[in-house]
Order: sequence, then C-alpha cells, then structure tokens
Amino acid sequence: MKKVLVVDDSPVVRSFHMNILKIEGFMADGASDGIEALEKVLNHRYDLILCDINMPNMDGLTFIKEYREQEPDGPPVIILTTQEEEIHRKKGYASGANLYLVKPVVPNKLILHIKLLMGGDCK
Repeated sequence: MKKVLVVDDSPVVRSFHMNILKIEGFMADGASDGIEALEKVLNHRYDLILCDINMPNMDGLTFIKEYREQEPDGPPVIILTTQEEEIHRKKGYASGANLYLVKPVVPNKLILHIKLLMGGDCK
C-alpha cells in the first residue's frame, strides 16, 4: 500500500486530505509544519508528499528545499496551497516540487494527479 505524507498546519485541511487518500486506498500520515515533516521523511518511507506553503516554524518551500538537498531522488512532492500568484508557483518548482496545485482542489482531480505521479498505481 502506497504511503502519502500530508503537510498542512490546518488540522481540518490535513484531516480532509488524509481522508480522501484513505478512501482511495492509500495510507496517509500527517505533519503540521515543515520541521515535523522533515523529521518524518528522514525517518520513514513515503511514496508521495502533499505540502502546503504557508506554515509556522518552517514553511513548505523551505521544507521541500531542505528535503531535496538531503534526498534528491525522494518521492514526488505536490504543493497544495492557496497561493495563486505565478511568483509562488515558480518558487515552488524551484524548491523541488513536482506539481503545484491551488486549493481548493476537487478530490477526484487530486487523486488523479497523485496516481499519475506515482505511475498510476496506488496499491
């Protein structure tokens, strides 16, 4: 079973995305900021990471950049944020993200993107 880390400082948003993943057959784990996420990804194996940008302690862009420096061939990262501006999108890809999506995302489309980045397999 594929495992996804959901990084978002909002417990409601984090839980919402984790539930969508679980319904689709994924294992889902959560982190409330970049520091907690970095600890988790360096100690556990994940197949994909969903990450918000705006978070306390360590924002999503810093987390992704630091993670990619330590694990350049790590799993795909999808930024899931309310930041629509092109400058944020460019910064997201520059940090090492594979995809940049703006919230709210339709659950079916989110799952489609996740499956595509994982090679179409979720089991």
